Amino acid sequence: MIDFKPFKSTYLFLFLMLNFQLISYAQITPVKSAGLKVESEQITVKVGAESTHLYLSLLKNKNVAIVANQTSVLSVIQRAEVAPNVMGSKKVTHHLVDYLHNYNGINVKKVFAPEHGFRGKADAGEVVKDGFDTKTGLPIISLYGKNKKPSAAQLKGIDVVVFDIQDVGARFYTYISSLHYVMEACAEQGIQVILLDRPNPNAYYIDGPVLELEHTSFVGMHKVPVVYGMTIGEYGKMINGEKWLKNGIHCDLTVIPVGNYNHQTEYSLPIKPSPNLPNDKSINLYASLCFFEGTNVSAGRGTEMQFQIYGSPYLAKSEFTFTPKVNEGAKYPKYKNILCYGENLQEVERLNRLDLSFLIKAYKQNTSNEFFNNFFTKLAGTKKLKQQIEKGVSENEIRKTWEKDLEAFKVVRSKYLIYQ
Repeated sequence: MIDFKPFKSTYLFLFLMLNFQLISYAQITPVKSAGLKVESEQITVKVGAESTHLYLSLLKNKNVAIVANQTSVLSVIQRAEVAPNVMGSKKVTHHLVDYLHNYNGINVKKVFAPEHGFRGKADAGEVVKDGFDTKTGLPIISLYGKNKKPSAAQLKGIDVVVFDIQDVGARFYTYISSLHYVMEACAEQGIQVILLDRPNPNAYYIDGPVLELEHTSFVGMHKVPVVYGMTIGEYGKMINGEKWLKNGIHCDLTVIPVGNYNHQTEYSLPIKPSPNLPNDKSINLYASLCFFEGTNVSAGRGTEMQFQIYGSPYLAKSEFTFTPKVNEGAKYPKYKNILCYGENLQEVERLNRLDLSFLIKAYKQNTSNEFFNNFFTKLAGTKKLKQQIEKGVSENEIRKTWEKDLEAFKVVRSKYLIYQ
């Protein structure tokens, strides 16, 4: 006769272990969304900041500066009581600055903040002032306005700079320009840069006119297309490899990669990267609608549908209208308190290329004497796009003029890819 007692004890052990795992799993909570949809499969993506085993040892007993904003968060598994007398694991979210500032043996000395500021509240183009972080007491130095590049004095005594900012993959989104200047300043001072990589939500395609160097500005510093299909870590490697830093100087750059990620991974940002990119749709449409910033058309600043709509008082009357008001990220919105006619793009399917149809349509409807302003060429990175639209060249014909430069860029890009 078979004695089942050993099996009973085994089953009891397995049953308790299963319940423990279920309790532990139930305690794992992802970063709370700030108006952006969070996909369940996103939980498997591990941003560079969360691979602490790859970089904490590099910061031990070092004087550290951090380039960060509101997106610089990480979630780490911690042991905790999940029920009376039951220990499990839960995922706890920290801001990178808080996490490193409180980590034993790491001496965080200061924070550098990009456009929109450390907490991400400033308007696009608004000068961000220096100050102090109320939580940690650390000095905050702006890298926007007159001081876009850390000075030798600001880097004095710093051993390593950690860079952790969420990018959206468009050339005129200025975080890659801030990265350039941080790398250049650190290279000049012999300081290592550790870049904690994050997914690019628009990394799955490459498109748009490639910048002509005579139109270099802070909204376009490198010979890349509008949408370049790289994470900010890959982009940093390209800045180094193509010798784009001043005098071809080389930065001591270490990229901490994203885990469980490739360029086709759909990634929904858990925190909006700037005040006027509130959700996935705006982030997807941004590269196509940002051209309106160089025209007399509003892209929705001063509404709750930023970069999901466009319109102006000078377009044809339509059923869809909006009136820009002062709000977070838009203290001085274009056409403040004025009725605008335009188009709502919130139901447009996810774009997999740069879409010029909105821009061309608005140009044809425009009833004012001026449509383009001087900022348009900086955004486009070329005078040709404005000229082509004014001459009535079709979108397909315009796109054909990009092909040669795009193919050449793809060859350059391929040398620096971390993910496929």
